[in-house]
Amino acid sequence: MTHPGSVDPNPASIGRVPAPPFARLPDPRRLFEARRERLESLAQTSELAPYLRFVAGIAAAQSAIQGGLPEPDLPPPDALDRAREFGMPPLDRNQVDVDDVIGTTLNRLFDVVAPLAKPDEAQAALSRVKAASPDEVRIMVRNVLADSIPADAIAEHVYVAAGLQVHFTRLAARLDKDKLTRISDSACPCCGGAPASSLVVGWMEAEGTRYCSCSLCGTLWNVVRVKCVLCGSGKGIGYQEIEGSAGTIKAECCDTCRGYVKILYQQKDMALDPVADDIASLALDLLLKDGEYRRGSFNPFLLGV
Repeated sequence: MTHPGSVDPNPASIGRVPAPPFARLPDPRRLFEARRERLESLAQTSELAPYLRFVAGIAAAQSAIQGGLPEPDLPPPDALDRAREFGMPPLDRNQVDVDDVIGTTLNRLFDVVAPLAKPDEAQAALSRVKAASPDEVRIMVRNVLADSIPADAIAEHVYVAAGLQVHFTRLAARLDKDKLTRISDSACPCCGGAPASSLVVGWMEAEGTRYCSCSLCGTLWNVVRVKCVLCGSGKGIGYQEIEGSAGTIKAECCDTCRGYVKILYQQKDMALDPVADDIASLALDLLLKDGEYRRGSFNPFLLGV
């Protein structure tokens, strides 16, 4: 394990591309299908195999239910213009209500994941969320969008979060990436969501640059490396990892705010997925859990970490 004061071992790659694209919008079908493939691959060698296969089943459902879903409506052009003018995300999480599109998306997801192999507790939680009243569903949606999940109802909210990922990914895919503006390093320029993790990418037009991945809509946005995603500090940035690991997943720790967000070196392994590999590297979170750094990212499939 490296120490908090250590420096990224690949500083030469910083700034290799002078103007990488600011954002990359998600491809809804491909995003969840690729995540399913990665989760199933990780499950072959992981001690977390049963859980990874369960989340892979959710990802498969997230991809499968999109055919025939009603199209979500973007905010009107004047609202998009105001958001851009005032540096706000165009998809306002605070204005979301459970309309027919969200309701249909959630119900389809619940139906498709019902046959998945899962612990009794997870099955019971699915039964409860399927039986929830419209007002109860609306409260769960608000909780997910506020990244504030009650500790006694985590399992129910995971299913709701998975449905909202589908909805917001479909919305984000319809935005104009050239009209997106930076909200902050820690906020998605589409929906204001927190990052699940960050990636050092190997794309031809942005090789060696870092992108955060939205935990809700899957949008990627560029953030300078060796800088805290959470508070913006460039001082006291260190990297911790599991001893003997491949060096492709590290916790970027900040001595200023005492937070960390995982950084995945996708240019070393193109299969790395910002959500799947965040889950599979749970051991790194457990290593840090009782130490001085707090987890600063959000992943609905790692609630409670």
